Amino acid sequence: MEKVKSVDGYIANAVEEARHIMVELRAIIKSTIPESEEVISWNVPIYKYHGILVGFSVAKKHVSLGIDTLTMEDRELLAEGGYKTGKKTIQIKFDQEVPEDLIVKIIKDQAQINQGLVK
Repeated sequence: MEKVKSVDGYIANAVEEARHIMVELRAIIKSTIPESEEVISWNVPIYKYHGILVGFSVAKKHVSLGIDTLTMEDRELLAEGGYKTGKKTIQIKFDQEVPEDLIVKIIKDQAQINQGLVK
């Protein structure tokens, strides 16, 4: 992808199969933590709230959601739904639905950690 200056530009430049996932993730993030700041960092969309909250990027066959807080329970629930996880990522294949409820929970957990409410 070419270098972009906005999340709108990032989504518009992505492959068509990925766009609906990114639009949905963006809406989930913004509705879960409306105070989060939306920026482009490392040439990908990043959301900040008392530090880095979450970000996403497009890969060849999936959209990757990056977040520091993934518990073993979160990973197991994601695996049951057919989602792959990495050390700090959730892979959402182009033909998968976005696991909204679980992503909202994970984002809220990260926001609390960022605020120093949970260690």
